[in-house]
Amino acid sequence: MVTGGTGSFGYTAVSRFLARDDVSEILVFSRDEKKQHDMRHEFRDHKKITFVVGDVRDRDALWHVMRGTDVVFHAAALKQVPTGEFFPWEMVKTNVLGSHNVADVAEQSGVKKVVFLSTDKAVHPVNAMGMSKALAEKTMTAFSRIARSTTFCAVRYGNVAASRGSVIPLFVERIKAGASLPITVPSMTRFLLSLDDAVNLVELAVDKGEQGNIFIKKSPAATIQDLVAALQEVFGTSLPTEIIGIREGEKIHEILAHDLELMSAEDLGDFFRIKTHKDFDYRSYYEEGEDKRPLTQHYSSNTTKRLTVAETKDFLLSLPYVQQELAAFKRS
Repeated sequence: MVTGGTGSFGYTAVSRFLARDDVSEILVFSRDEKKQHDMRHEFRDHKKITFVVGDVRDRDALWHVMRGTDVVFHAAALKQVPTGEFFPWEMVKTNVLGSHNVADVAEQSGVKKVVFLSTDKAVHPVNAMGMSKALAEKTMTAFSRIARSTTFCAVRYGNVAASRGSVIPLFVERIKAGASLPITVPSMTRFLLSLDDAVNLVELAVDKGEQGNIFIKKSPAATIQDLVAALQEVFGTSLPTEIIGIREGEKIHEILAHDLELMSAEDLGDFFRIKTHKDFDYRSYYEEGEDKRPLTQHYSSNTTKRLTVAETKDFLLSLPYVQQELAAFKRS
């Protein structure tokens, strides 16, 4: 079952799971009937998929469809930073209370594993969206401590390139329109991750996830200035840029794992596994400490591998979205 299954991640995940012989049924659970209609039409020849209209805020809606489910991928969320700044309680209702509903119903329904999808904005959050996702992570951790048969874990990743509402489609639309390209702060950095990388991370959590684990994909980053330059090279344009400054709720650099988490993280090569406290013991919060000091800095978009303009261009050209838009741009 994929909550928020009609979003960018859900679409890619469903496409991937359809090819697996060990998947007998896929439940796409979301509240957007228009996206469900479009997705149902596109996957009309596949009998494995069942579409269910519902909202994670509605516990009963989850209860009626989750029984008999083996694995739940919880992707449903409100994700737009400005939305959270104007309507923070809506973020709480979907991202926090909705996550609690998913975890609670999964535990009572005998689901084997629940994988929460989180974001770099949950680390040292400065906006309501990040704060609500941080609380969603804490909700996952709390359930992992008391779960009897369900394993709760999470993945945390940065910006998924070309996903709905992200900056790359915005830049592409402006390039197609011949408009100037807005740059917040030229040195601002953002992680770059493909949708396939996000699904790979989730599959890793399914295979290796233990109670309370948070998996992080090590990802490269690029400055906004270099991202714009690479897109202009891809499309063969030389449009003017406009520096608009940092916006409300933004960071100059995003953080995927803070230094205290990295002290106890397991390095899996291309990934980090963060292990949270498994037991229900208050002593580590009140009476007992450990002689640990951060041995490293945050894992952030400023400390990870920085892509050059040429490398960013290669990354962009590997994205199906950019390939499709580039082909259409050339035809026009």
